[in-house]
Amino acid sequence: MSRWRYFLKRLLLSIPILFLVATILFVILRLGPLDPVAAILGPDAGGGDAAEIRESLGLNEPLWTQYYEFMVNLVTFEGQSWVIQPGTSVQAMIADFAPRTIWLGFWAILLPLFIGIPLGFYAGLRPNSFGDYVASFGGIVWLAMPNFWLAIIIIGLLVSTQNGAGPLGFDWYTFGPEIDSVVTAPPLNFVDEWVSLWFISIPIAFNFGTIAEAIKIILPPALVLGSASMATELRIGRTAILETINSNYVETAKAKGLSDRVIVWKHVFRNALIPLIPVISNEAFLLLGGSVIVEVVFGINGIGWLFFESAVDGDLPLAGSLLFLFAIIIVLVNILQDLLYTILDPRVGLNQ
Repeated sequence: MSRWRYFLKRLLLSIPILFLVATILFVILRLGPLDPVAAILGPDAGGGDAAEIRESLGLNEPLWTQYYEFMVNLVTFEGQSWVIQPGTSVQAMIADFAPRTIWLGFWAILLPLFIGIPLGFYAGLRPNSFGDYVASFGGIVWLAMPNFWLAIIIIGLLVSTQNGAGPLGFDWYTFGPEIDSVVTAPPLNFVDEWVSLWFISIPIAFNFGTIAEAIKIILPPALVLGSASMATELRIGRTAILETINSNYVETAKAKGLSDRVIVWKHVFRNALIPLIPVISNEAFLLLGGSVIVEVVFGINGIGWLFFESAVDGDLPLAGSLLFLFAIIIVLVNILQDLLYTILDPRVGLNQ
């Protein structure tokens, strides 16, 4: 079976999974404790107003009719917000809030990849050294710190106090490029002009001031969001290096007279990446769940914050669409993980 045929087969098999997920979402949202009518009208509304709102939202329709409309709106993302932005389409709200979460996720993945994995490989190549002890101890401590607690500690260290300076001697949000607000991340307006070639838009000028401003705002929450993954990749990377460097094929390569550089880069690193694949792919799951907490704590108006608000306020179409989007991302990441296994490890067959 070819790799692309395998990929197509996995995509087709994911359709019934997503259908089951959508059905479970309908049951949870419709039969759960969330009441969008109470969220819209507030505590002082009368019974007549509640009945009118319930009728306009279609909550008095038969359950199968509500299920059909829910499924259609979920698959097409054409539903409308009931509470947060009444009458606004789900597509428009996702397009408005997603760039901040994408920017946050980009840095939250980049930091573990370029800090956690190199430190783990360094510790594995130099076992029982001072650097190994420092990296291993730091990874254990970092992994033990919950995201919500770490977020509050970082905010306390970076923001200013009544004396005009933070515990570190400066205020992070007034240091360097100026920002208009520390509670909302700016949109990704990094490009001043675009040139359209057929269906591709190519940026020709970057707004570096906006880029610096966005990086400055997003780095603290990205550090919190990627902290657990960074520590996990460090620990697993160290163990993978130690297991790989003592394997038989590495000993054979040494017996053939290959240099240490060739052995490390060609044999050790590639095989050590295999156990890291599920860890790296699972970062997508951590980002989806962790972004809700991190965005709420740091006040970043992204998809995580939007889902939190929609769940609290009973905005059922918006909350359901976001959960369905999260399910799609998780399924696609799992398929990508299987494909990466076949690329890095030739022993894994597509027919197995």
